[in-house]
Amino acid sequence: MKILAFSDLHRAASAARRLVAASQEADLVIAAGDFTNHRQDLEGALGLIADIAAPIVMVPGNNESEAELRAAAPTNATVLHGEAYEFEGLRLFGLGYAVPVTPFKDWSCDLDEPSAAAMLAACGDTDILISHSPPKGVVDVTSAGVSLGSTAVLEAIQRIAPPLVVCGHIHDCWRKEAMVGNSRVVNLGPVGMWFDIDPSN
Repeated sequence: MKILAFSDLHRAASAARRLVAASQEADLVIAAGDFTNHRQDLEGALGLIADIAAPIVMVPGNNESEAELRAAAPTNATVLHGEAYEFEGLRLFGLGYAVPVTPFKDWSCDLDEPSAAAMLAACGDTDILISHSPPKGVVDVTSAGVSLGSTAVLEAIQRIAPPLVVCGHIHDCWRKEAMVGNSRVVNLGPVGMWFDIDPSN
């Protein structure tokens, strides 16, 4: 199965055009949140990728709420936030929002660590964990050297050991990856990255 995955589009029209073109070769598209900016005009932001015909699995970032994303998502999209979903034998689990809470105050959609851990408790055997926020200490470091990832996400990865974890949120780590045990963790970014996965393995 050919999977195209991206995060943090933030209304970037040029990146959206490249994603739409690339998606013609995809069996599944994964979008790890932050389609818009400051929760403004999410419909317009999703309109930039409206020509993606492949099935899409989305999680909300901290720039759009779960309710806003569910209301605006295209008909070929499945929105996950603390939920599992199976696509042609591939088991996925998604958690959106920023974890831990950001300093961005009223507009940002955030979860504290206990709330995120409670939602991740529902995650069982999973092939791909989709999290807007990276795990603590892994592809989560800003240009100032600050680690902003989530302990709840890290502990879920250590418990579940999914083969692949995709995330975003920390822009300075776009397209970087690392291992947590046997789990490959990739901070995606808006350019899009390809994954070839056999659900039967």
